[in-house]
Amino acid sequence: MSNSDSFIDEVSEEVRRDRLFSLFRRWGWLAVLIVVAIVGAAAYFEWQSAQQRAEAEAFGDALLAGLESEEAEDRIAALSEIETPSPEVAMILALLAAGEEANADDPAAAAARLREAAEAPGLPRRYVDLALLKAQMMDPAPEDEARLVLEALAAPGAPYSALAEEQLALVDIRAGDLDAGLARLRGIENSAAATAGLQQRAAQLIVALESGAVLVDEPLEEAAAPEVEGAAPAEEDAVATPGGDATPDEEAAVEDEDTAPAEEDPAEEAAPVEDDEAGTPPVEEAADEAEATDAEVTE
Repeated sequence: MSNSDSFIDEVSEEVRRDRLFSLFRRWGWLAVLIVVAIVGAAAYFEWQSAQQRAEAEAFGDALLAGLESEEAEDRIAALSEIETPSPEVAMILALLAAGEEANADDPAAAAARLREAAEAPGLPRRYVDLALLKAQMMDPAPEDEARLVLEALAAPGAPYSALAEEQLALVDIRAGDLDAGLARLRGIENSAAATAGLQQRAAQLIVALESGAVLVDEPLEEAAAPEVEGAAPAEEDAVATPGGDATPDEEAAVEDEDTAPAEEDPAEEAAPVEDDEAGTPPVEEAADEAEATDAEVTE
């Protein structure tokens, strides 16, 4: 029995070995192919990440080198010459160049650059909305065009819907529709998509508009204080008259007195020269007295 059992075991082992060898011969190449594919894919992804890292480092170096210039025009020119490997990188570069143009007091060129960059195909929506929103804030478009763009940006679920709603409120206020602007601002104040800073800004604007404030787009430097009609210039106000402020009639009288020649008193001119009671005697009497004195001396 033991010999028969061992023989059966050996035969079974041989049968299993033959089956295993047959499976290897039939499907062994597939296992080798899978292993090679896994190793090759890992090597390819590593090479691709290294390439992307190298491109990012080169872009960052070029960007820092372009921003090191002292003049804004040089920085803008350097940023315009940088090659962009992807639409996202091109949008980031456009945002930086637009910021430099805005700092150089050229918001129209900055807005035009952002609107052109937003038309690039393959851009995620967050980049497109950000570019259009910043372009509207830098250089507002005409009212009809601005409403079309901002209403699309303010759609529910848009990444910058609350900010676009704020710009729409400003468009309504500029157009003279104060009620619509206040309604939009109150909606922002109660919106869950708005940040705390945006809600606070909307609340402050509501208080200012309800108190009678007027929205002014002019810079503070150009807004001059209104001149009061009929007010005298500063130099004329500095001229003071004795005794306090004088009326125009009093000022004219003072000028006439200063320019008029000095006149003598008529009473002084008409009065004759009279001798006092103990005054000097006439000339003839004085001469007779002198002759009488000389004769007494000679005697």
